[in-house]
Amino acid sequence: MSRTSSSGCAAVPPSSYPRLVSIAPVAPPVRVRTRAIPDPGRLIELLPDERGPLCWVRGTEGLVGWGEVARFNTRGPDRFEAADAWWRSFSSRLEVIDEVGLPGSGAVAFVSFAFDPNSDESVLVVPQVVVGSRDGVGWITEIEAGHGTVNRMPSVRRVAPIRRATGVRYSEGLLSVERWRRAVAEAVRRMRRGDLFKAVFAHDLLATADEPLDPRFLLTGLAERYPTCWSYSVDGLVGATPELLLRRTGTQVSSRVLAGTNWLGGLSGSDADELGPALLASGKDREEHRYAMESLVDRLRPLCAEIHAPAEPSVLRLPNVTHLSSDITATLDPADPPSLLRLAGAVHPTAAVGGTPTEPALRLIAELEGMDRGRYAGPVGWLDARGDGELGVALRCALLSGSTARLFAGCGVVADSDPDTEVAEAAAKLVAVRSALEGRPL
Repeated sequence: MSRTSSSGCAAVPPSSYPRLVSIAPVAPPVRVRTRAIPDPGRLIELLPDERGPLCWVRGTEGLVGWGEVARFNTRGPDRFEAADAWWRSFSSRLEVIDEVGLPGSGAVAFVSFAFDPNSDESVLVVPQVVVGSRDGVGWITEIEAGHGTVNRMPSVRRVAPIRRATGVRYSEGLLSVERWRRAVAEAVRRMRRGDLFKAVFAHDLLATADEPLDPRFLLTGLAERYPTCWSYSVDGLVGATPELLLRRTGTQVSSRVLAGTNWLGGLSGSDADELGPALLASGKDREEHRYAMESLVDRLRPLCAEIHAPAEPSVLRLPNVTHLSSDITATLDPADPPSLLRLAGAVHPTAAVGGTPTEPALRLIAELEGMDRGRYAGPVGWLDARGDGELGVALRCALLSGSTARLFAGCGVVADSDPDTEVAEAAAKLVAVRSALEGRPL
């Protein structure tokens, strides 16, 4: 099937996907060229096939990529620093022609970090081709690790049809619903005893289809259902997050903190309109949100010249859930602005995905949750060679492998939490991925 984008902009053909797995200098030099193109249209529709699609899209803006020029895997408590050092080393060897000069143009790495430092899943992937759109400007970046010129964008390219998931069925994940409920109940008991204030517990669900899953099907379904969220795909992790951990543009930093949730539960019309006011009036949810916001501000403050946080949260309403939300802005020291990955290493995990105080909460999660979350609730997104980029919190996601998908959801637990209510909240959050995976409306 031959096609161009909806705007008539031609796209790029699949390639042989060269891969460099060493951080040793590449010879001959890696050549990178970015040039402006007409409106690329729906970015996700440009992904040529199901082989490792890379994506960070919100509405009509963002980045998609394919092919693999290089990758870097890391683990341990210094994984952010190691990734930052590798990316600086790699990008310093590039021969770059950037005719656009916007955040996300030039060489880009898509990143996905494990929640826990002991997991070995943190990864950076440098794609061969990136198509981006921002502020009405479209561009394409192409990389060639070898002799010759960078391939020009041809008039037509072939896109493999997206395969719909069929025969999707579910089974218990590593942590059953009943075990998860008991973990929440025990956490509440310890919080009421005064051991800590908050912990965020994850729950997983296994989905199996009749045939290998096409990541583009889930990605497209999530983007259509949640256009105000950031839809992402990095190394098999596909999701749509409403929570922006960090955005860095020069010396400007912003973040969207979410904590405190209510859900429709069959409500509609005027009843559904009451969810926001009820959430704002909830002492339990306000407390949970305060912990999350304060933890981010406290960790950013030493790295910033100034920081601004709202006095009161607002309400973010999505099709399946409603959240308390706070947008935080900060300015970095222009003399020595930390990179996006250095900032991420300083703030992860915030109380929104870990707890308060951090170390006791993480110990409690490890004890009671008892499973490896992998990259769920870790930072996910992209960064460019200038150190700019966007990282979300990997929520509302699934890890795809062949015909199986491991779905994740989590809930913040405080002393006033009710275990049965938390079970219902996790189920409501799983609806986002389940409905997209099955191709059905919410």
